[in-house]
Amino acid sequence: MSETGAPPPDPVRADRKAVLGWCLYDWANSAFPTLIATFVFAAYFTQGIAPSKEEGTALWGTMTGLSALAIALMAPVLGAIADFGRRRKPWLGFFTALTALATALLWFAEPSEAWILYALVFAGLGTIGFELGMVFYNAMLPAIAPKAMLGRVSGWGWGLGYIGGLAALGVSFVGFVGADDPWFGVSTENAENIRAVPVVAAVWIAVFCLPIFLLTPDAPPKDALPLRQAARAGLKAVWGTLKRVREYRTIARFLLARMLYTDGLNTLFAFGGIYAAGTFGMAQQEVLIFGASLNVTAGIGALIFAFLDDRWGPKPVIMISVGTITVLGAAMLFVEDKAVFWALGLGLGAFLGPAQAASRSLMADLAPPDLRAEFFGLYALSGKATAFLGPLLVGWVTALAASQRVGMATILIFLVAGLVLMRPLKAGMKGRGRAPALGRGGG
Repeated sequence: MSETGAPPPDPVRADRKAVLGWCLYDWANSAFPTLIATFVFAAYFTQGIAPSKEEGTALWGTMTGLSALAIALMAPVLGAIADFGRRRKPWLGFFTALTALATALLWFAEPSEAWILYALVFAGLGTIGFELGMVFYNAMLPAIAPKAMLGRVSGWGWGLGYIGGLAALGVSFVGFVGADDPWFGVSTENAENIRAVPVVAAVWIAVFCLPIFLLTPDAPPKDALPLRQAARAGLKAVWGTLKRVREYRTIARFLLARMLYTDGLNTLFAFGGIYAAGTFGMAQQEVLIFGASLNVTAGIGALIFAFLDDRWGPKPVIMISVGTITVLGAAMLFVEDKAVFWALGLGLGAFLGPAQAASRSLMADLAPPDLRAEFFGLYALSGKATAFLGPLLVGWVTALAASQRVGMATILIFLVAGLVLMRPLKAGMKGRGRAPALGRGGG
């Protein structure tokens, strides 16, 4: 143990195979937010299962908000337990399996109001599994990427995630949603071709998550505590961190700012497909094509800004990205022409990945080396502590105003507030220096 009583930091392994395996996990789990939370199942729920698009939006927002509340309560504690138990991959494996299983079970959600609760429960479980898995995935970043490459590796992961989401969308469209004769004997009746998409997502996650478990090393078991002792130590550590929050003022300010702008980004992403379908009358196939196009620009943006993150520092990348998203997002609320909406959406997408990737790399810079999983748990908390507010506000305001445009406008409040808090932050304003060459070892 270190002098603070926390476990020692993980050694950095500048290893190509480890980095590749880690980045490919983003490719794997991107199927859930892309196919389930945003472009296919969310739109299917509001248009096919719920009695109306407004009520469906409100119900989906409530589910998203309650899931976020559960994640916010569990993430810091589980992260701290993992720090003392040392191993992160078993936790990652458990929550990945939960995500895949809950997602696959959405196949049974038929286009009937009788399936509303069923669909919301399993979509919520999938959301919880996805987000808690990310706590342990993100905490592995500083142990496999040299400091000078944190921004690059984080950006590569996000970029591959968007490309993976695009590929999953392509498979779903060609094989099921847009097919006259869907694969594997699936029918177009009773929305079977749409309900097959969660199965595609579950298989995608299960198959492509394997590289991280085969190629990327976990923390060595030395100094690890048994689960029960790790749980006690983890709870004590979280409480101690919260009591000593003044010692981490820079981190606290960053997490507070991120809490707000990430709430806006996540809500925007979660309701993007619903808004496109409801306000612009996009059919399921067109929503899918819009999502695929958005993933193209998002992936390109994440890859380009990955290098700028290391050169400029993550804070400028966050400020530019969130600021541009705010301006383009506001414009999208006023346009009536679908073509203009498309153009603005594609431009906005180019800045989604950089904002998220730079936030992750800044947290990797700031987190104490011996408490990484705990602080990435707090990072997850910052992304979810108010995450129920964004979806709930969108859902409720949409229902009260009977307008998706008015409901979506509430997202801008969170983006602007996050930028205001982020602006005075002194950290993350310099480049990280020259990157070392990655070795060929692995496993």
